[in-house]
Amino acid sequence: MQLVVARIGRAHGIKGEVTVEVRTDEPELRLGPGAVLATEPASTGPLTVETGRVHSGRLLLRFAGVGDRTGAEALRNTLLIAEVDPQDMPEDPDEYYDHQLMDLDVVLADGTEVGRITEITHLPSQDLFIVERPDGTEVMIPFVEEIVTEIDLVEQRAVIDPPPGLIDDNAVVAAGFDDDEGDGTRPDGAGKGEPS
Repeated sequence: MQLVVARIGRAHGIKGEVTVEVRTDEPELRLGPGAVLATEPASTGPLTVETGRVHSGRLLLRFAGVGDRTGAEALRNTLLIAEVDPQDMPEDPDEYYDHQLMDLDVVLADGTEVGRITEITHLPSQDLFIVERPDGTEVMIPFVEEIVTEIDLVEQRAVIDPPPGLIDDNAVVAAGFDDDEGDGTRPDGAGKGEPS
């Protein structure tokens, strides 16, 4: 099975290095020196990782045969694809490959249907599930333990406990002023339905 493990960003320096947006929890395994990766578009690859290093929090890769900035720029926005055994599991039992999470049903603890995972976005601080609701709209759900309480691969579902406002319109909005009088009015006289 093929798995997208990174997207190539812009060139870095003049010796053929590129920044990459990592889309795997195992970059040292999937993107290490010697790794041979298929590409999308296919005409760009396959690419063999020659060197890798971290610079200012970003992974930089250099590929065999790409020795200058022009060659590196030509790779921009190329997806890097690794061949993965579908039976492989990450070493950490609390980690999952994207392909294991795609198309899972997302439900609340009481079984209420929220939608289906259609995409997983990897951000520097956390991952996000893009969930398509039954009405066709989408909602983003942070893949953090406080919100995603259970992943059940056997039942093909993700159980969530969302805070108010994440998947509905019940967000709690904090007041942006001090109500010293306790009467619901702002210090400038506005409040209680009056225009501000």
